Amino acid sequence: MEERELQWDDAIQNDGKEFITLPAGDYDFTIEKFERSRSAGKSTLPPCNMAVVYFTIKNPHGKDISVREHYILHTSLEWKLSELFTAIGQKQKGERMRMNWALLPGSTGRCKLKIEEYEKDGDKRTINKIDKLYPKEGRKFEAGKF
Repeated sequence: MEERELQWDDAIQNDGKEFITLPAGDYDFTIEKFERSRSAGKSTLPPCNMAVVYFTIKNPHGKDISVREHYILHTSLEWKLSELFTAIGQKQKGERMRMNWALLPGSTGRCKLKIEEYEKDGDKRTINKIDKLYPKEGRKFEAGKF
């Protein structure tokens, strides 16, 4: 069904997405999209450019889940940007490279998920967050194999 504006007297049915929290552990992911945004800054960081990256995590036992992560473009968090681009195979450890954001959508890799608890409107909730992105393993050379 195509999304559209609702009228005041329209009938409604959609109860929203069911939120699934996967157990902590290692999972495959695909990056669905990213959005350019801006961080408001904190006590230790000034306002900065920020990428909001949407990961689809492969659930081996059912419906895949979506995890959203923020990547602030600041030198103090450069390690996190390096981890992202290394995880999708665009960067090698120790290598200097120019970030190519256009290649993010559709990229795949592997990550470690953790569970975070938070409280909203008096209700305790749990969500998945990415704890670590693993470096993408390249093909290893084996004599006589292509």
